[in-house]
Amino acid sequence: MGEIRIIGGQWKRSKLPVPDAPGLRPTSDRVRETLFNWLGQTLAGWQVLDAFAGSGALGFEAASREAASVVMLERDAKLAAALRASQQRLKAGAIEIHSTDALGWMRAGPRGRFDLILLDPPFAAQLHAAAIDAALPLLAPGGLLYVESPESLSALPCPAGFSIWKQGRAGAVHYGLLRQDDNLAP
Repeated sequence: MGEIRIIGGQWKRSKLPVPDAPGLRPTSDRVRETLFNWLGQTLAGWQVLDAFAGSGALGFEAASREAASVVMLERDAKLAAALRASQQRLKAGAIEIHSTDALGWMRAGPRGRFDLILLDPPFAAQLHAAAIDAALPLLAPGGLLYVESPESLSALPCPAGFSIWKQGRAGAVHYGLLRQDDNLAP
């Protein structure tokens, strides 16, 4: 078992365990730092969905930065248990963890609720297009969609009415934020 550290906010430098699991690839410090520089250092009042939580790196980072609520979805029972243990240790009351299939949950989920949806599905599963489609109805007006992918975001189907706002690459990982075209003013 490895570990990663939260890089900002109230739990800065707190460790999160990373259980050994096939395909688990926690978002790197560099990528998380870039993402939260794009978003701003505080997410006070934001409703966040971490749809393929895995290690919890993205969701705990959002909660550490004062998100009002963070819903984490993780199908693997061992990973969900590790998320719950970290939640209890950090006393992270704003985090809600569901041991469930992310696509199924999103397809039935609360419409228009989330200001930020974090999508980092297992790369080998090739779920990116389906995950983006399932996530869109859950975005609040002006909400942002974060995607990590093994291929360039411009190679993924960009939903109608959305554009890539910011993007980057770290090694084999491409990442970025999509937002509604009517929110493209800086």
